[in-house]
Amino acid sequence: MNPTLHILTRTDLADVDIMPGEIIALVEDGYQAFAQGDSRCPTKLMMPIPVEERDAVSYSMLGYDGSLQQLGFKTSYRQGSDNAEKYYTTISLYDDTTGLPFAFMDCQRVGASRTPATTAIIAKHSARPDATSALMIGTGVQGRNTLPFLLTVLPGLERLRLFGTHPDGIADTIATLHRYFPNREVELVEDVPAAVAESDIVVAASGRAAHPKVQTAWLKPGGLLISVASKGVAGGALRNADYAIATNTGQLGVTGTRLAGPDGKVEIHAELPDIVAGRAPGRRDPQDRVFAFSSGMVITDIPVAHALATRAVAAGRGQEVSLWS
Repeated sequence: MNPTLHILTRTDLADVDIMPGEIIALVEDGYQAFAQGDSRCPTKLMMPIPVEERDAVSYSMLGYDGSLQQLGFKTSYRQGSDNAEKYYTTISLYDDTTGLPFAFMDCQRVGASRTPATTAIIAKHSARPDATSALMIGTGVQGRNTLPFLLTVLPGLERLRLFGTHPDGIADTIATLHRYFPNREVELVEDVPAAVAESDIVVAASGRAAHPKVQTAWLKPGGLLISVASKGVAGGALRNADYAIATNTGQLGVTGTRLAGPDGKVEIHAELPDIVAGRAPGRRDPQDRVFAFSSGMVITDIPVAHALATRAVAAGRGQEVSLWS
């Protein structure tokens, strides 16, 4: 009998039902397993495409999830920094218990789920305990799910604000929030510096930002700024913070080099897996202005991809292809 591989398209995965709380738990378990040494996650590989007239870049990530005993290979290619139609990402899963491939799948839904889960986990551990307000900057794929994920871990948030420039993105962000929290309202803002100064948690996920680049100095004392690899964050945001966090310092060195100090060095006080594992604090002082750089780690893609793929296959989605026949 030949091994088979499940191929799952974006459409196959689009409406697979999985709640924010479950995704957050999967991602947090992924960080915990990595902190305990059960998983492996080499630094992301990034390669700019050497054609002057094109703005293009490719990424590759390899990792092993010790909890699920699944190996994952993720690849991404983007042509143009602000063109969502030319951003392609896939993930392949291999079952380490059998040694066989399991799934090859579109990774957009995976990234759009694990990214806001990571944001929520950072906020859970690093926001002030009395945080009551959050500002979301950006309405792209990475940002549209953020508000319901934040509310899942911090139900005490009373004021939710949003800055966006694309009407469809704004509408989708609000619709996603209302799917999970139908009674919550979102306030649209135009003055980003003023909104940052009034918010306990600021999430920046904007591309080529149509707003002043966010500075850590704008935060109120005790504020938290989470950059989802955002070009809308000022270069000095990390080094001007009282306390700096990264999901992974090595990946910050690949995708966040502009945040380094004048000497080219990046100083991080704690990594998120260690914070989740209780080996490092999410913040040192209630008055600290905290900066967190969120860069995707494949050890968090793997459990989300596996959960989506397992449910999609059980529902009869996708194609099953015989390999090496």
